[in-house]
Amino acid sequence: MYKIVPAALTIVALAVPAFAQTAPALGMDTVLGKTMEEVKASLSDMGYEIRKSDIEDGKMEVYFVGNGQMGEVYVSTETGKPTKINLK
Repeated sequence: MYKIVPAALTIVALAVPAFAQTAPALGMDTVLGKTMEEVKASLSDMGYEIRKSDIEDGKMEVYFVGNGQMGEVYVSTETGKPTKINLK
């Protein structure tokens, strides 16, 4: 019994980084959505936490943190794709 527990923990420890690496990356060709709700849901599904959002000059502006990154993305309401991404 005691030999099974360390083996199981090892398997889980090796599997977690593999799942983390398969998360979709945020890029200029990523379709996030044409509404603020869709954009927030897409970013949340990618592992980001939304900090602030606004619509400015006809583009959605969303500030986020997560996956070791902090940044902002501007999204077109016409295409649902980012027009600008700033990562810090």
